[in-house]
Amino acid sequence: MATKFYSEKNLKFVLNEVHRIGELFKHERFAEYSAESTQLILDTAKGIANGMMFPVFAEMDKKPPEYTGTTIRVHPAVRPFVEKMADGGWINAVMPYDLGGQQMPLTLFNACMFIFAAANYSMSVYPGLTTGALSLIYLFATKELQDIYAPSMVAGKWQGTMALTEPEAGSSLSDVRTTAFPTDKGYYLIKGQKTFISAGEHDAAENIVHLMLARIKGAPAGVKGISLFIVPRHRPGADGKLEFNDVNCTGCYHKMGYRGSPITQLAMGESDDCRGFLLGEANRGLSYMFHMMNEARINVGLGAAAIASAAYYASLEYSRERLQGRIITEKDPAKPQIPIIEHADVRRMLLKQRAIVEGSLSLVVYAGKLVDLISVAEGEEKTRLEMVLEILTPIVKTYPSEMGIVSTSQAIQCLGGYGYSDEFPVEQYMRDARIHPIHEGTTGIQGMDLLGRKVTMKNGAAVKALLGEMNATIAAAKTREGLAPYADELEKSLALWQAVMGAAVQYALKGQIDKFLADASIFLELTGILVIAWQWLLQGIAAQDAAKESSAYGADFLQGKLLTMEYFFKYELPAVYGLEKILGASGAMTVAVKPVHFED
Repeated sequence: MATKFYSEKNLKFVLNEVHRIGELFKHERFAEYSAESTQLILDTAKGIANGMMFPVFAEMDKKPPEYTGTTIRVHPAVRPFVEKMADGGWINAVMPYDLGGQQMPLTLFNACMFIFAAANYSMSVYPGLTTGALSLIYLFATKELQDIYAPSMVAGKWQGTMALTEPEAGSSLSDVRTTAFPTDKGYYLIKGQKTFISAGEHDAAENIVHLMLARIKGAPAGVKGISLFIVPRHRPGADGKLEFNDVNCTGCYHKMGYRGSPITQLAMGESDDCRGFLLGEANRGLSYMFHMMNEARINVGLGAAAIASAAYYASLEYSRERLQGRIITEKDPAKPQIPIIEHADVRRMLLKQRAIVEGSLSLVVYAGKLVDLISVAEGEEKTRLEMVLEILTPIVKTYPSEMGIVSTSQAIQCLGGYGYSDEFPVEQYMRDARIHPIHEGTTGIQGMDLLGRKVTMKNGAAVKALLGEMNATIAAAKTREGLAPYADELEKSLALWQAVMGAAVQYALKGQIDKFLADASIFLELTGILVIAWQWLLQGIAAQDAAKESSAYGADFLQGKLLTMEYFFKYELPAVYGLEKILGASGAMTVAVKPVHFED
């Protein structure tokens, strides 16, 4: 069994040298934090991950949640873990001081969440889901509702969820059918079904608080008529005691991976007594939910990168220990076998994993820092940073999700037949990783968001803002010996990207929106590669800077950074030329393909 699931050294390098978290501490909002407190918090997260999470990683997969007919029985380690997270202030860590939080920079918080997710992704989601629901309650709920729900959620006693999806309305939220019937008693009566709700019911919490999308009876059709409600499984009664709120769990899905957390089916209002409490204004539910959804999408990328990290270190450990074969030039079978890491193709697979994992982590950390900077910026600078975050969000979600699967597959390949068996953890990592391209918006949805919304928003302002960031890195790299060729290659690739974008927009200008968005996923793939190349160029600059000092990172680590950057530019970045050719030659031919053409 592997013993390492992330690199402390790399996490410290990305936080301190690449994205300079210390710059945040100069702002009043984060003035209570320092390099010392940052390290202490990271050490605390490491202790929780090693002590409570990683030891039950495989067991939670082998003993998944069990539906009892009324509730779902989860692994007994879940409740003490959530209690530990609550006691340590992790559930509301990023909340402001005046709400009882620690006002922790999201940059640092996400680094800790990366550690937790790498140790045991299924376990990590329980408090994370509550944090997301809690943030919306603080933002949009009345003081009365906050006082009812927030304290028990912060204390880890009540689980928070996000209840969007319905049996007939997955990504198409405009088709939500769950209905809220007005009453004159300060609540709505909710009736409908929800499905695929993470942690939507379980016995490790005293209550489940759903933030649920529903359509008030008589509301406009489509997304403009959707509202957001607090719908608890048990509601506080007149005597202060909890009473059943007519929210029934009707099943628990048996999943390919990510088994430690239940995914549920819910039925509301079977006895016409499910009460929902309106959050904010009527018919603005989707805009409220997307406030949380954007952060959730960053969290998906984080989780995907974390699982790929754990798989990478499992395969690295195995490759160092597994003896097989001899160097390619050795013909004497009597000579001792060598560790498989000595074989060039195994090193290639390890480099590919490292390039994906550490490139993805850098992007996730950068996204968190953007959120932090936006919280302290003003005027044009705030708008510029918001544009960068907007255009990067679908990439932060998708590149780690899709490429994390590729990376984890390479981990299995390093282990050969052992990787395909459950004696080693990489097969579980592969199964766990497969959810990420699906939840919080599929890859296809992210592609349409990037090309259909982010590229065109405010007359290309987001594209311009992102290019400004990337070009600044290119300019800095061009002044450094050894990095200029990589800067030139990224600059050339960016020019290709802009040409592809310009050609795609022509469809939109002609009103051919179907053709405009037909290859959006491929455009997203191309963009993701460019963004990760940029993150690697940033890491190359940071590695060179660190090497000039008496660095605690060590020469081998820093040289490994530069070699991994070289790998990405020579092995991964060239894929953009093939993708550009596809986008230019396809003519959006998939639009012309009809369902009947799949008849055999």
